[in-house]
Amino acid sequence: MRKTHGWVAVALAALVLSTNSAACTPRKIVSTFLCTDEYVFRLVPRERIAALSFEAADRHPVVSTIADDVIRAGIPTIRPSAETVMNYAPDLVVMYAGTMPALHAALARAHVKVLDVPWANSLADVRRVTAMLGEKLDARDRAARMLAEMDRKIAQAKAHAPHPPVRTLIYEANGYSGTGAMTDELMADAGLVDVVAGLKPTRLDTIPIESVLANPPELLILSGDKSVTNSRADLVQHHPALKAFKDTTEWARLTPLLCPGPWSADAVETFSTLGAKARVLARAKTSR
Repeated sequence: MRKTHGWVAVALAALVLSTNSAACTPRKIVSTFLCTDEYVFRLVPRERIAALSFEAADRHPVVSTIADDVIRAGIPTIRPSAETVMNYAPDLVVMYAGTMPALHAALARAHVKVLDVPWANSLADVRRVTAMLGEKLDARDRAARMLAEMDRKIAQAKAHAPHPPVRTLIYEANGYSGTGAMTDELMADAGLVDVVAGLKPTRLDTIPIESVLANPPELLILSGDKSVTNSRADLVQHHPALKAFKDTTEWARLTPLLCPGPWSADAVETFSTLGAKARVLARAKTSR
């Protein structure tokens, strides 16, 4: 009899734990910022997402890596304000820490639960943030799979990284060239090295076209999307003088990495492919 009672107690305990877990799982989640949209969309089943920010489906210009998927899924997108967010009666609002202070305060006054997500500045940060969100959103398995896939892509890129590293310049609007710690880490994993330090940036952190011409990189990455109408800020990227080394430098055009996360490992694969092409071109140049 005691043994039977013991099994009954265990079963009841498991039922209580399961019930508590289900009660704690957020069922109507609203995300108010692009970088939290990216996480919520990947971690949470569609039926638990009440709304994402309008940026998640924005294609003018493309700023989201999930735009097409969000549109196909028919997920509501909003311009976050206290009224629009609370209109969805969320049981959890996911925000990036430090953003939208007025909205944050209004939600606090209305006793709406908010999850502040810290910014990630490195791959180590990405691992911590992803694991934390997996825990808070009851999506541990999905979070673990995302990190495993990220690590697989990075390991593969490292295994094929060229040596010495490919000299690379990411040249953005108005001549800016600031990659940041996260991008530098991804570039290094792919066998690229940023040459911006040797190009004598101005006090505004821009690179004059003359400096680029005097020290052409092996790989030149321009920012933006060819399908988007250019602005005056993009004119430097179309300077005719750059054509001087178009046959000796590998060129590419990429959308900047806006939101860090496990999906950033896709950039490692892209960097790796471009680096290999640049090194082939450089060897062909020296053999002439």
